[in-house]
Amino acid sequence: MGRVIIFPTDTVYGIGTKIFDVEGIKRIYEIKHRPLDKLLACLCASLEQIEEIAVVTPTARKLINKFLPGPLTVILNSKPEVFERIGYKTIGIRIPNSSLALDLLKDNGPMLTTSVNESGEVPFNEYDEIYENYHDLVDLIYPSNLPSSNIASTVVFLTGDSFKILREGQISSNDILKVINE
Repeated sequence: MGRVIIFPTDTVYGIGTKIFDVEGIKRIYEIKHRPLDKLLACLCASLEQIEEIAVVTPTARKLINKFLPGPLTVILNSKPEVFERIGYKTIGIRIPNSSLALDLLKDNGPMLTTSVNESGEVPFNEYDEIYENYHDLVDLIYPSNLPSSNIASTVVFLTGDSFKILREGQISSNDILKVINE
């Protein structure tokens, strides 16, 4: 059985598994009742980890260097190994600004994650509530006494020469455009 954990990040609590843990990925979809066509995001500890799994364009590199770690998700083309092993042609990637999350990612490598909730519902973000609802469904839940922002990350699609802001979160569209146009 794949290993699935819940842990705090700088935005919301995440439920995740190692990127190539196919059984863990299946468990996340089952736990959340998530549609299979809705891909999971990937958290990484560094630009080096991102480059192992995705094609980093010059525009993506600018945004990564400016805003990560932090509340930005960039959607990039996956490397062939990622497509071959888990079927992702593109992958949404973020480096969280959370020491616990970064330590987990340094120790375990990139992790596929999503918010802790029933698919389509508001994310749970309090440890006690998460523990009550998920302790018997996952392998480990990490507590946190640090506040999360409860605001989702900004999502930018960057798979070619162009880009598209898919969701505005903590980082404004204007801030994204300013960095891209520098």
